[in-house]
Amino acid sequence: MTLTFAYPVGDHDLERRLSERLEIVEQMLRESVKSHYPLVTETSQHLVLAGGKRFRPTLVLLAAEFGDWQSTEVLQAAVVVELTHLATLYHDDVMDEATLRRGVPSANSRWDNTVAILSGDFLFSRASNILADLGPEAVRLQARTFERLVIGQIKESVGPGSGVDPVVHHIEVLEDKTGSLIATSGRFGAMFAGCDEAIVETLTLFGERIGVAFQLADDLVDLTSDGSQSGKTQGRDLREGVQTLPALLALGSHDPADGRLQALLSGPLPDDGDHAEALGLLLSHRAVDQARAEARRWADAARQTLAPLPEIPARAALERLCDFVVTRTA
Repeated sequence: MTLTFAYPVGDHDLERRLSERLEIVEQMLRESVKSHYPLVTETSQHLVLAGGKRFRPTLVLLAAEFGDWQSTEVLQAAVVVELTHLATLYHDDVMDEATLRRGVPSANSRWDNTVAILSGDFLFSRASNILADLGPEAVRLQARTFERLVIGQIKESVGPGSGVDPVVHHIEVLEDKTGSLIATSGRFGAMFAGCDEAIVETLTLFGERIGVAFQLADDLVDLTSDGSQSGKTQGRDLREGVQTLPALLALGSHDPADGRLQALLSGPLPDDGDHAEALGLLLSHRAVDQARAEARRWADAARQTLAPLPEIPARAALERLCDFVVTRTA
């Protein structure tokens, strides 16, 4: 099977090479979650088999193009970042009490919270096992990434402190929860391809910035997509009372006309009528355009980061990625 991309890579040879190597990563990923205990294999394969964009492994492979892209360690690193990402999804679904993930029942709803949490832990353990073969520096970088993931989750759970701007706090959460692992994806790809330190640092910073842009855009997809392309339930964050950037911007408005919307946004919206009203009001609010502009700002900053890199097809592909993440509908 040859994997295809959701955005134009712009170079036929590069796209073919990435597809072939992503397929190897996919096979390695499926093998890595097998256990001698059948239930663990079943629960751990649950989200692997559900698919996904494989955004992080793709970035590992693209970053490796600036060095020895044929390195087997690059493939191992690509598996590590996807295992780590999948593990966080199991835990997120428990905390969010989610019932669906990638169009299939979430692990916590199909089994229970305990099984879902432990399945996520199992994926973390398998990622660590692979990391041990990649050396102590890889283990150290993963530990620091995991630290940021945890801190970001705690920050999100407790909310902004007294006197802290909720929007600034939200961006900091995105930097930790999403940007950190995508930054590590860029770092791992360049590092294990033998790139010099300047290129490694450039691709790390690119990953951090494009990661924030990606999450800001993902939250907009949740709000604006009717689900026909994204497969998501429109306004799920609103229903669950999750305040993403558009909601935070609307809540920060001092316009008296926004009073009804702000009241609706103050908590979860289990009632279908309230949810539909809030969705309609927010979609017509300037906050949506402001949030889209913020996503574009982060994507433009990511593109500017690439300036020192050699002008090879992979750089052009990363530049296209900056456009894709803020214009996608799924």
